[in-house]
Amino acid sequence: MPAACVVLVATVLVAVTVGPADVSVGEVARSVASHLGLAVEAPARLVDATVWELRMPRVLTAACVGAGLAICGVVMQSLTRNPLADPYLLGLSSGASLGAVLVLLVGVAVLLPVAAFVGATAALVATLALAGAAGGLTPGRTVLAGLAVGQGAAAATSFVVFTSAQGDSYREVLTWLMGSVAGSTWVEVAVAGGAVLVLGSLLASSGTLLDAFTYGDTAAAALGVHVSRTRWLLLIGVALLTGALVAVSGAIGFVGLILPHAVRFLTGAGHRLLLPLSGLLGASFLVWSDTLARTVVAPTELPVGIVTAAVGAPVFALLLWRRRAA
Repeated sequence: MPAACVVLVATVLVAVTVGPADVSVGEVARSVASHLGLAVEAPARLVDATVWELRMPRVLTAACVGAGLAICGVVMQSLTRNPLADPYLLGLSSGASLGAVLVLLVGVAVLLPVAAFVGATAALVATLALAGAAGGLTPGRTVLAGLAVGQGAAAATSFVVFTSAQGDSYREVLTWLMGSVAGSTWVEVAVAGGAVLVLGSLLASSGTLLDAFTYGDTAAAALGVHVSRTRWLLLIGVALLTGALVAVSGAIGFVGLILPHAVRFLTGAGHRLLLPLSGLLGASFLVWSDTLARTVVAPTELPVGIVTAAVGAPVFALLLWRRRAA
């Protein structure tokens, strides 16, 4: 765990130095220290603006989003007992995408985070209502209901884009749908960081409960867990956190799917270490993915979702192969 914290801090400092403007790690450290009120000499004004106003918010937003998605992925895989589950399994990303696309096409992009969060929340309510109407909130019914709601919202999003998007608005919508933290400001850092600090910390502290769910609902109840209430609370926590993250970054795939599996090779199945370590490594993973996204075809920037998919697909295939070999 301490090693993962050191890796994350080093990742943030180094990632801020990467870009067309030449910035050193020492200048990054001095800029951060000066803005924190420490008695150090601030770097040149242009360097300070590059670090503090342009790169640091983007890097920190990526770190918060990566940490939150990885934690949500662990919780979803445990609650549904589905190794292919991710934070978007309940249709949250499709609902958020529908809300975001509507406001982007209307031309009120300032409301995008609010619309995306409302869309994700509406998708959660629809999923849970459909699962409950189908006979109860079991893992299988919840997954199927989420798939149905997600496909419905995705179809509505495609219809709206196909019939309304033109020119620059089409490119803007496409970039958001693929996931991107470009243009992040300290507002996005506050939203994503606050959500991870509050909701992510609560989810990360549920390791004992998730260990009980590993053996099924009957075993969890025998261990003193109120199964239905706990599952509802954890699902709502995942939905709220995912909605907040999607609102600032779009739907970034594979982070919540592959990171939990990769960390399990290091920690085993116990959730008390798996949850926080997944968050730390997820943060580092998305920071480096975004660094590649903004540099690999510079001066053009790729949506970070393209990079996470390009890296995540072969890594996930390798993890499956290793598990089969074991």
